[in-house]
Amino acid sequence: MGNPKAFLTIPRKEAGYRPVLERIADFGEVEQTLNSEDRMLQASRCMDCGVPFCHHGCPAGNIMPEWQDALCKGKWQEAYKILARTMNFPEFTGRVCPALCEKSCVLKIDEKPVTIRENEAAVAERAFNEGYVAPRIPKKRTGKKIAVVGSGPAGLAAADMLNQYGHSVTVFEKDESCGGLLRFGIPDFKLNKNIIDRRLNVLAEEGITFKTGVRAGIDLKTSSLVAEYDAVCIAVGAGQPRDLPVEGRKLKGVHFALELLQQQNRLIAGTKIPDSELISARGKHVLVIGGGDTGSDCVGTAARHKAAHVTQIEILDKPPVDVNERTPWPQWPDVLRTSSSHLEGCERRWNLATKRFTSDAAGNVTGAEVVRVEWVKSADGRMTMRETDTAEILKADLVLLSMGFVHPVHEGLLDDLKLKYDGRGNIAVESCASSMKKVFAAGDAASGASLVVRAIDSGRRTAKAINEFLRDVE
Repeated sequence: MGNPKAFLTIPRKEAGYRPVLERIADFGEVEQTLNSEDRMLQASRCMDCGVPFCHHGCPAGNIMPEWQDALCKGKWQEAYKILARTMNFPEFTGRVCPALCEKSCVLKIDEKPVTIRENEAAVAERAFNEGYVAPRIPKKRTGKKIAVVGSGPAGLAAADMLNQYGHSVTVFEKDESCGGLLRFGIPDFKLNKNIIDRRLNVLAEEGITFKTGVRAGIDLKTSSLVAEYDAVCIAVGAGQPRDLPVEGRKLKGVHFALELLQQQNRLIAGTKIPDSELISARGKHVLVIGGGDTGSDCVGTAARHKAAHVTQIEILDKPPVDVNERTPWPQWPDVLRTSSSHLEGCERRWNLATKRFTSDAAGNVTGAEVVRVEWVKSADGRMTMRETDTAEILKADLVLLSMGFVHPVHEGLLDDLKLKYDGRGNIAVESCASSMKKVFAAGDAASGASLVVRAIDSGRRTAKAINEFLRDVE
């Protein structure tokens, strides 16, 4: 390392966010950047520890100490080359990854880990700005044709790897633009969509064919998909949201979270939405049900709509602040997380279960009846929920259901292929292969809803499995 003792004298420094009043006035990215000198100093804090737990904590297996070392020495291009060995799209993960690597960094013991995620984003931006990211056109083609269904992080990673193996890859996307939830689920204030387009342009120059607005199983017949391609990679994500079947669920103003987020991203992209279909939080009391990242994205979006008040509720206990003895380092800490959106104005409450929604005479939602719950350990050691007699009505003109996703959508392509599902409704796979010959599954479609970094890693592993399958059948 350039300075193995730098962590003793150089404090952790984060880029931070734009001022609240400034950032809620637009949908620009909220995170700021450090100058190159500060960024190199932050990389120098990597202590070259004997066992790099950061490497273990990263689902993609990024080799942190090596590229931190290159970065701290000002070798930006070398840092990118090392990072790109294991991560196809560091410009995505550098923005939206929760940084499992930092939570397992040895310096996290002192609560001041290396700023690995921010460093990753900085290296990726430098790589694009200075031309390190150039099309890598395969010198030889195998003659094999592969269809990738879905263009989210898993599908794009699989397509990238398969193309580099020399196969001819076509990516089919049901929406009007590629990116999956990167484009239509994650708000622009966390991931500007030009970042996606920039990478897609490179992938297209490398030889990948993208076909948008194609619904596999409908516009593209399932039989044709299987017959015309040597292998098929299903990367459709976990698109079935968890619903809340209570009285009043169908009232006007009760929506799944993605209905709001997808619409908002399309509006920013210039898509015209009929007034009758617009979902607006302006001047409303917004209730977000679900305490995860998607719920947080709804909070930030509502703030930018100029909502009158935003409440986010969670059925589980409030996590401990900073330290949780049940999840000690280097485990992922189960602690309270406060996002940039929460800092923009949000009332957060825990241990509340929704019983029903109330309405006015016109069928518009006006509130939600909630009851306080307790979590107690049952005789078999499992935590079970018990309702108390404490109930109240929360005012709500707009309700956003953000309780996660249960599994991929079965109707259509997956059922047509007669794929087997696991106990949770995901595509059952063995070494990335589904129950149908030459059909593979990657990302959330096989694992259930998870992180972008895990989806990318899954796409990489699935591409390797497909390549080995094609080699064996020659």
